[in-house]
Amino acid sequence: MASTKIDKEACREAYNQVRDDGSDVTWAVFKYEGAMILPGGQGADYEDFKSMCTDDTRLFAFARITMGDAMSKRAKFILITWIGENIGGLQRAMISTDKTLVKDIVQNFAKEFMFSDPRELDADNIRMELKKAGGANYDAQAE
Repeated sequence: MASTKIDKEACREAYNQVRDDGSDVTWAVFKYEGAMILPGGQGADYEDFKSMCTDDTRLFAFARITMGDAMSKRAKFILITWIGENIGGLQRAMISTDKTLVKDIVQNFAKEFMFSDPRELDADNIRMELKKAGGANYDAQAE
């Protein structure tokens, strides 16, 4: 089986768009095409990203999640590995090796997730996990 390669330039460009505060892009997907990992789409609406995570896909995603409240909003970046329920053992096994290729490009993120249940992709679920992972929680403060 051929070892996986990644289109570094194209993937880095997608990654940088998500990181750019001036950009509307809040997520980018890196998907498999044969033995290559390529940008698989990006967008401003997190729901659009969620619809790409089907039972038959495996992909990596880099996303910007806005945390905080009216007083203080800040962006947190996350790396998601999605493995659909129908993905076979060999492809599952390769994911961890392939993820190192993605991490060569996607280097700045607050937390990493591995999901295979669509409910886990819920933005509120992710915000809760990010809160647990640390960082200031301004919601609890009463002056």
